[in-house]
Amino acid sequence: MSNEFEKAKVFSFSDSVDYSAGGIVSKTVLKKQTGNISLFSFDKGEALSEHTAPFDAMIQVVDGKGEITIGGKPYIVKAGETIIMPANISHSVKAVEKFKMVLTMIRSS
Repeated sequence: MSNEFEKAKVFSFSDSVDYSAGGIVSKTVLKKQTGNISLFSFDKGEALSEHTAPFDAMIQVVDGKGEITIGGKPYIVKAGETIIMPANISHSVKAVEKFKMVLTMIRSS
């Protein structure tokens, strides 16, 4: 059984992951050799610590508000907004309030 979302079925990102008190929840939407798409929910104050990735990654906020720090500069993103984190630049994610995001990573060939 695949842990990916079911194909040829309509779904809503905001309804596909629940919030967890004091935690972060992630679900794999698609996972391929060329990249993957993941859905996350963050309780207020939860964070992914600073790290780098060898390829670009795009965050689309589907609910709430988060702070994305890229290369030491913070950006506030809210539902309906998107930001691209460039490859090899440190970044972190923090929930300013409860929020949900879709993370798309595309690997370079």
